[in-house]
Amino acid sequence: MRRVVTWLGYWLPVGVWMALIFTASADPESFSRSSRIIAPLVRWLFPHWPEAWVDTVVLVVRKLAHVTEYAVLGVLLWRALWRPRRPELRPWQWRPAVLTLLVVFSYAVADEYHQTFVPDRQGSPWDVLLDTTGGILGLVFCRVWLQAWYRPRSGRAVARGASPASWGAAARE
Repeated sequence: MRRVVTWLGYWLPVGVWMALIFTASADPESFSRSSRIIAPLVRWLFPHWPEAWVDTVVLVVRKLAHVTEYAVLGVLLWRALWRPRRPELRPWQWRPAVLTLLVVFSYAVADEYHQTFVPDRQGSPWDVLLDTTGGILGLVFCRVWLQAWYRPRSGRAVARGASPASWGAAARE
């Protein structure tokens, strides 16, 4: 039972986030909805901007949303594949990172293909590139976080090749 709960704790967030991405890409009105929110805000902040600039900001915000949602997916996937366990402090591993990137890329391709069947939507290889970039940024975040979190807390350097379990001991000395 504990294994099931642990498995769900890691993989349920991944499934929920993927479902959220899927439902967002299935919305044929997503552009007009986001434009109704972002454009008035931009016009309020910058009332003298021409309409073309406002449209550009809306487009940039929408593309940043692509990057962000896939960065979150990358973090959640990496976490599920890496499965941090305490007190075992494991260093960065490339295998979960590569698998995460493959899944993010595959899901981005499938999502863009799915959009070709949604009215008023279209699939774009550029969006796949943005989504994959988001996944890479999520992995970079995980790498930086892992190095910062598991770094020894003392000023002393940890001996090269020391086991991660000894990191905490070096920090307490």
